[in-house]
Amino acid sequence: MDSVYDLVVIGGGPGGYVAAIRASQLGLKVACVEMRGTLGGTCLNVGCIPSKHLLHASHAYDEAKNSFSKLGVMTKGVSLDLGQMMTSKEEVVSGLTQGIEFLFKKNKIEYIKGRGKIIEAGKVEVELAGLKNVLLETKNILIATGSESTPLPGVTVDEKKIVSSTGALDLKKVPKKLVVIGGGVIGLELGVVWRRLGAEVEVIEFLDKLLPSMDAELSKTMQRILKKKGFSFRLGTKVTEAKSTRSGVVLTTEPAKGGKSELVKADVVLVAIGRRPYIEGLGLEDVGVEIDRGKVKINSHYQTSIPGIWAIGDVVDGPMLAHKAEDEGVVAAELMSGQAGHIDYDCIPSVVYTDPEVASVGRTEEQLKSQGIEFKVGKFSFQANSRARAAGGGEGFVKIIADKETDQVLGAHIIGPDAGTLIAEIGLGMEFGASSEDIARTCHAHPTLNEAVKEAALAVEGRQIHA
Repeated sequence: MDSVYDLVVIGGGPGGYVAAIRASQLGLKVACVEMRGTLGGTCLNVGCIPSKHLLHASHAYDEAKNSFSKLGVMTKGVSLDLGQMMTSKEEVVSGLTQGIEFLFKKNKIEYIKGRGKIIEAGKVEVELAGLKNVLLETKNILIATGSESTPLPGVTVDEKKIVSSTGALDLKKVPKKLVVIGGGVIGLELGVVWRRLGAEVEVIEFLDKLLPSMDAELSKTMQRILKKKGFSFRLGTKVTEAKSTRSGVVLTTEPAKGGKSELVKADVVLVAIGRRPYIEGLGLEDVGVEIDRGKVKINSHYQTSIPGIWAIGDVVDGPMLAHKAEDEGVVAAELMSGQAGHIDYDCIPSVVYTDPEVASVGRTEEQLKSQGIEFKVGKFSFQANSRARAAGGGEGFVKIIADKETDQVLGAHIIGPDAGTLIAEIGLGMEFGASSEDIARTCHAHPTLNEAVKEAALAVEGRQIHA
């Protein structure tokens, strides 16, 4: 282990490891400090990747059990081996974390397993498990420590009956009833997994709608579809207490605006009310790094209040998304190497991998109205898309929002099959300042789901063909 570097990255998640690789490509001598023991951060180890594998696996199980016969594919005795499903998940995670270690070796990045703490600008102390602490000297320090589950007062997580997203990815059996506290991305995705596997799922949300940061029409449609799939909801409701019993958990709830309390029983409770920056123990306040509302304050070049100390990802302002952190890691590495770098935050997509998927990029109708911007909307239903119908789907729609005067695309919102993939086309168009007419006049292959994007763009001017 060398002790002098051009850059020491604290955190080996999507933002940190990508920043380390890009910095190395630019000729910097780089070390990455990660305390988990495996690279990839929350996303790869106990977040995005394992949850998507369980979504895929549970979808296969649900299709085989409930839908194959409609296609003439007859199956008998379909059963669930939850242990094997979890083993398969771990194999995927292990393979990917080892893949990042390979990339570190390929790019000559020093991977240091331990807890990093900033002593002063240019110095990082690393607490190594069972070994003497080491001091790393460096020209630059990049904080990329990610986030952790936000705790809920009155509810103590034990990762057995009362679980965070981490525990919900590793349950030993399918609960008869799962109560999800929080109607956001994490809660709905994991709720879908366990509903497909046979659990009764009830969602309790403090606000009066699901996916509160997304387009209101998407939110209403999602709730309607999930209700058809067996979900139940208590919106405008808060949880004030949780008590573990021999048979499960008893929650005390009451209306968010005040009122009579009620008890809700569950076998397992998932607390998914959001995430908060993980900055504890980094020594930031001791060295003078400015913190604003629990997040590291940075300028437009990802520099903190202390020269030579940078920050990206979940610890700074903006959406807590792995791909946002990755792009910030690349740009930060380029800026500290003397190059130019830029991110258009209006073009960062957000995806919910439920069934159906939900995806958004840019601004919502509600945001544009609050900003006094006049706009026009084009919408097209997947019910009229031949590929969606041929594949047995058809629920949901594509919505494109464009400036009323210039026709520049300001936002897009999709609920339906492969929404997370379809949104990329619109995001790319927005990066180049595309108008709705630009998308509408781009020839799309037939039959594809992407044709719904073209039709929505046509619909902005009332020119849709198939509706």
